[in-house]
Amino acid sequence: MATQKFSRQREAIKEYLASTTCHPTADTVYLNIKKEYPNISLGTVYRNLNLLAEQGEILKISCGDGSDHFDGNVHPHYHFLCKHCGSVLDLRMESIDHINTIASASFPGQIDGHTVYFYGLCEDCKLQN
Repeated sequence: MATQKFSRQREAIKEYLASTTCHPTADTVYLNIKKEYPNISLGTVYRNLNLLAEQGEILKISCGDGSDHFDGNVHPHYHFLCKHCGSVLDLRMESIDHINTIASASFPGQIDGHTVYFYGLCEDCKLQN
């Protein structure tokens, strides 16, 4: 794979994602990066987010509703998706990596990992209902 040319805008996107735990959408990233780089386009933000996700430098969280969220924390952890407000939250819990072993027990192929999302109501939405 060819090396990527250094990009201040791409670095700013990575820094923004590393500074937040709110799992922003591309639009939110764009609005925040635009403060520092007023001429940046939404397309540039999308391209850089997708490139960073492909390179494993950030996580792309597909929520199933057409909105992707992004996470600067690439260390193994789990996410909670609120069915009501759409927020994406880090879920602090012990690792459940043992499910790879459980799944492998009756699967003739090779399991290299898993993605698990937990769904329900976040604390704020639960209190409102």
